[in-house]
Amino acid sequence: MQKRPIKRITGGAVQYDGAGVKLVRVIGYNDTKDFDPFLMLDAFDSKDSEDYIKGFPWHPHRGIETVTYLIEGEIEHGDSLGNSGSINEGCCQWMTGGSGIIHQEMPQPSDRMLGCQLWINLPKKDKMTDPAYRDIRKEQIPVVRETGSEVRVISGSYSGTKGPEEGDYVKTTYLDVKLEPNQSWSLEVPSENTLFLYIVEGSLLTDGQEVPFHRAILFGDGDTLSLSAGEAGVRFFLYAAKPLKEPIAWAGPIVMNTPEELRLARQELQDNTFIKHK
Repeated sequence: MQKRPIKRITGGAVQYDGAGVKLVRVIGYNDTKDFDPFLMLDAFDSKDSEDYIKGFPWHPHRGIETVTYLIEGEIEHGDSLGNSGSINEGCCQWMTGGSGIIHQEMPQPSDRMLGCQLWINLPKKDKMTDPAYRDIRKEQIPVVRETGSEVRVISGSYSGTKGPEEGDYVKTTYLDVKLEPNQSWSLEVPSENTLFLYIVEGSLLTDGQEVPFHRAILFGDGDTLSLSAGEAGVRFFLYAAKPLKEPIAWAGPIVMNTPEELRLARQELQDNTFIKHK
């Protein structure tokens, strides 16, 4: 057993995206090599609706998957496939952009908007797959309760319990973990997998360091994650998947492998031929 050391800690940076949504871009464009196959993590935590009410009006995606998970709040959405609905408290939306989709995400006023959106890269062979939605409701997400811990399994498996998703193209572990104060916790993760977590509330101790909330921790080589909660307990999101190790050409909401593919996507948007499947 080799414990995973801390490789990097980042707090990201406050940015405004969409029509003016205030968020924290925890990882992004300059982090793709270290976090492969994860491209981006946007975290939002606000009690002021002015931070997010302008939303994300109609925009395209190609070549990626976006995974939106809310602890609190509500986001209404619609897309070019004719889908519409809401992501509510405790729910998750797993969207495969694939060959191309145009959608909008419009947060609604709430007492608190707390959650995140993760971008997962699609392998080269699957970049142009059919777009799809998976609407994962709160009651579909199993909760594993053990001494001092509560783990929601959004994707992959934990302690013999499978989540509603595993990732059709990139096998992904996505856990929402809550630990009581000073509680120890560990997880075996294949050594070849990229592993990082984002601390939502509280703090945790790992590799001899205490890390506060609103920080992401990328871990180095090893097969076991070992940590403990701080004095106030901790809640964090955990992400793990095998890196793709493929070239990345990224322009806004479109992520391909070559600049030529990006140029084609932009041309297709202009020519109104971007959407391949309806």
